[in-house]
Amino acid sequence: MADTLKLELVSPERLLLSEQVEMVIVPGAEGVFGVLPLHAPTISTLKPGFVQVYKGGAVAESFFVTGGFAEVTATTCTVLVDEAIPQGNLTREYAAQRLAAAKSRLDQAANDDDRRLAQVAIDNAEAMVQAAA
Repeated sequence: MADTLKLELVSPERLLLSEQVEMVIVPGAEGVFGVLPLHAPTISTLKPGFVQVYKGGAVAESFFVTGGFAEVTATTCTVLVDEAIPQGNLTREYAAQRLAAAKSRLDQAANDDDRRLAQVAIDNAEAMVQAAA
């Protein structure tokens, strides 16, 4: 059995990680799931939560993601995220500011599309508030 798999964590702005890891925990839309080497092929949408990267038998890095997709093969896990925030940067103050900005955006929404996007921003910010607590 292979000891590691290649993880690529990609945001719209840049490649955040591209390295061999022991395991990845992913917040799938149908539930959180772990990815080990030789995992069955899988594609999943993501919900807000933490992508945790394991090396040396422990969590080496953790990123709060707001959504996206994960594609898993036997040797790779590619996670394409809408937004990724390193866990150390996700403070209560930052999450509260994001929630206030999202609520303001909803108050200023001019049409249904704006309201829908504002509601998504509120849902993501509320998940951030919970994660930062």
